[in-house]
Amino acid sequence: MCQPPAVGLSITLSVLAESADASAALVIPSSAVGSHTDIGAVRAFASECDVVTFDHEHVPAEVLAALEADGVILHPSREALVFAQDKLAMRRRLTEIGIACPAWAQVRDAASLQAFGDEVGWPVIVKTPRGYDGKGVRVVGSPDEVADWLSDVARDSAAYAAAASDELLGDELLGDELLGGGPLAAGLLAEEKVDFVRELAMLVVRSPSGQAGAWPVVETVQTGGICTQVLAPAPGLDPELSAVATAAGLRIAGELGVTGVMAVEMFEVRDPQTGNPAYLVNELAMRPHNSGHWTIDGAVTSQFEQHLRAVLDLPLGDTSPRAPWTVMGNVLGGDHPQLYPTYRHLLARDPGLKIHLYGKGVRPGRTIGHVNVSGSDLDDLRARASHASDFLQGVITE
Repeated sequence: MCQPPAVGLSITLSVLAESADASAALVIPSSAVGSHTDIGAVRAFASECDVVTFDHEHVPAEVLAALEADGVILHPSREALVFAQDKLAMRRRLTEIGIACPAWAQVRDAASLQAFGDEVGWPVIVKTPRGYDGKGVRVVGSPDEVADWLSDVARDSAAYAAAASDELLGDELLGDELLGGGPLAAGLLAEEKVDFVRELAMLVVRSPSGQAGAWPVVETVQTGGICTQVLAPAPGLDPELSAVATAAGLRIAGELGVTGVMAVEMFEVRDPQTGNPAYLVNELAMRPHNSGHWTIDGAVTSQFEQHLRAVLDLPLGDTSPRAPWTVMGNVLGGDHPQLYPTYRHLLARDPGLKIHLYGKGVRPGRTIGHVNVSGSDLDDLRARASHASDFLQGVITE
């Protein structure tokens, strides 16, 4: 989705695709095929680029280090990206800079998890430090429910201790697979189970020269743990909370040295002492994000154009909404009819509808596209987005 704004700006966009028929490779002519874990393939690809950026956080540390050694410009940098790759590193750093987060602890065994759960109340959330889109997350009522993970922690910690010298055994380096430990050498992240009002998200952008901006805070609607709609802006959001959350997002970007677009996923909660609306930061993503797809049609500058501007250190665009409301509906994999008759129905029924499909292989529950509708009647927009998403998925046929 960065390709259309790249064409408009006359920027040659290249992608290292996992296969020749990957979504991005189908629309970007200068696509090399290779794995993001293959140092040789990534270095060869990057040698032809002025700037390298990412559409996910899973490029291994040793690959990023090799690119830096080659003098490749990375946005975001390896130092910033670690806070999107490692949830323990993120929680530790956000706590240090005073950003509101759920109560959390680094746990390495059943005893430390039991103590945390007894302190904050069961059940608790347990996460592997490195995960993606809800993977590696469990809601547990006792340490027994993550006994397998705790066994892996013990194994990986032992491997780390055997490989690293005594002076390298600090928490900041625990878990670094380059030093001989496995992915759980640092332990697990335990968090309180938050009693939240709703889920929010906000997008910020920051350029290498320090220019920054933010789009309106949005509400993300979850169904069965999957984001099904995004409401922009978040309806009924307290103006003070909106300002505080936006300031927090911009501060995170500055303190962590983020360049490009960053999504900050949040919980809206009630302050236990005052009862006033408040926020807790849940996750960070240092890339264009699903919660910002509404900006393609609903904002003056989309997150994709803005990301290109930022990583190339161009002046940033206007983040203002184009309409009072925009609703984004995710399209999930299902029983799809032929696209042409699907388009004929949807586009005739709703001329204001914008459809964006990604060219991905279809499987149940996988996000394969989204729709956007903008206007002044939020309830009508939600109904239109739901109809279009369900029709594309095959849930409804009329």
